[in-house]
Amino acid sequence: MRRAPTLLALLLVGLVTACGGGEDAAPGGAGQDGVRLGFSQVGTESAWRLANTRSIEHAATNAGVRLDLRIADGKQENQAAAIREFISADVDVIAFSPVVETGWDTLLQEARDAGIPVIVTDRMVDTTDTSLFVTMLGSDFTAEGRKAGEWLVEHYRDRHGRVRIVEIEGTAGSAPANQRRAGFAEAIKADRDLQVIGSGDGDFTRAQGEQVMAGFLAAHTGIDAVFAHNDDEGLGAVEAIEAAGKRPGTDIKIITVDASRDGLAALAEGRLNYVVECNPLLGSQLMELVGKVTTGQTVPRRVVVDETAFDREAAKAVLHNRQY
Repeated sequence: MRRAPTLLALLLVGLVTACGGGEDAAPGGAGQDGVRLGFSQVGTESAWRLANTRSIEHAATNAGVRLDLRIADGKQENQAAAIREFISADVDVIAFSPVVETGWDTLLQEARDAGIPVIVTDRMVDTTDTSLFVTMLGSDFTAEGRKAGEWLVEHYRDRHGRVRIVEIEGTAGSAPANQRRAGFAEAIKADRDLQVIGSGDGDFTRAQGEQVMAGFLAAHTGIDAVFAHNDDEGLGAVEAIEAAGKRPGTDIKIITVDASRDGLAALAEGRLNYVVECNPLLGSQLMELVGKVTTGQTVPRRVVVDETAFDREAAKAVLHNRQY
């Protein structure tokens, strides 16, 4: 870990949840100019991602951190190029939300060889040497998938006969897609009548979610439920279901992950049935970790964000002050 060029003073402590009401913030004058953070973001594919980027930008400004933000447009090669540029620029800390889980060992080793600590955010990397990054800040995606599956188990507890589920997955190879799928599969094992009859890559976008759902409707009759890996995919599924002359939320149950304003609005309207929260407002926590890393303090290997889940009434209660 490299020596800090300047002291980054104490930042806002504590978890900030998406339903907490306030924006990411640090106390006035809490940071000092000179700490340089290179951050590589996945893209602009969803409301969640845009909120995540805004949170990091806002918190960096408040902390006095010089942020070099690069958008990868969903391409690992763009992210790799950005990280190498950060290394060449000799930034103080690199943080990134990896597009996919695998293929990072060489880049992480290059950063370590340059003496630059790396913080992984939002999505985990699959590496043979976890010492190549100092900490991972983000959600427990497996738990999110498990919550979605547990709701279905409870909802269909008194039904007899097969429940036909289709799954609109996130970007292939990404940590949230892999782990949400695993958590969901683990949960629905509790009821052998719950069966996934189709799955497809929705790439975390509304357009792709609609396209995948339209394909499911053409290929299968009697679909009972949809598990979409994020709100945008689920809202795309709503459009496809309505276009097929069916009622989303009634004829076909829909469970999603994110709890964005659009997702909660659809839940409050009854077009979605259950939404698991994935908190994008990580900015203040990231700046706190940057401050500790650049001053040589020990940080936890894993920082998990507190999250909840929403039914229709819970969505109505929080929708008025949703930040994203």
